[in-house]
Amino acid sequence: MRSASESQTPRDSIDDRTTKARIRDAAIASIAEHGISGTTARRVAGAAGVSPGLVIHHFGSMEGLRSACDHYVANAIRDFKERTMAGGPTLDVLAALRDAPGESLMGYLSQVLGDDSPAVARLVDDLVDDAERYIQQGVESGLLKPSDDPRGRAVVLTVWGLGALALHQHLRRLLGTDLTDPEFLTDPAAAAYIAPVYEIYGEGILEESFATRARAVFKSNKGAK
Repeated sequence: MRSASESQTPRDSIDDRTTKARIRDAAIASIAEHGISGTTARRVAGAAGVSPGLVIHHFGSMEGLRSACDHYVANAIRDFKERTMAGGPTLDVLAALRDAPGESLMGYLSQVLGDDSPAVARLVDDLVDDAERYIQQGVESGLLKPSDDPRGRAVVLTVWGLGALALHQHLRRLLGTDLTDPEFLTDPAAAAYIAPVYEIYGEGILEESFATRARAVFKSNKGAK
């Protein structure tokens, strides 16, 4: 299993990204591996092959760099989910997994989620907004069932997914698979996590008549407010 820094483009290979993109990607990899407090302008600059002053020149501050990283990560996840939802019920699951972003995005999220700040709140809000849109795309393509509460479903699914990232050490301990590994989705060991996810999402865990009654209770309570 490679570390976040090892998964990046080798320094001696051809790299046609802009300097700003190299700095952003180096920051994402650094935060994934060293956390927010361990990611300095000097560390990012060293990984990107630029001077620390150039980091600040492009992003204004480390907070500005963090904001750019948040935006990039949210967009990359949204683009992947939209491509997946567009596949409809005939989606090739393995092909979709191979098409997943291979960067340090999940490792980045696992590190920043513990930061109780307005920036993280904005990131989570963006992820929920994106989820509501691409889940609706999945409904329209026939991949997903419709919901009586699309917004609520998007919030719950997003928070559940982010919670799994925040507790990824325990998933690794209990199931032997690491959600923060850049190659997680193409690792055969990922089946230990993905198979139960598809079972829960696809088949549910509650007996149908009980689930129907329970939903009716909470719907009536919600309508009474």
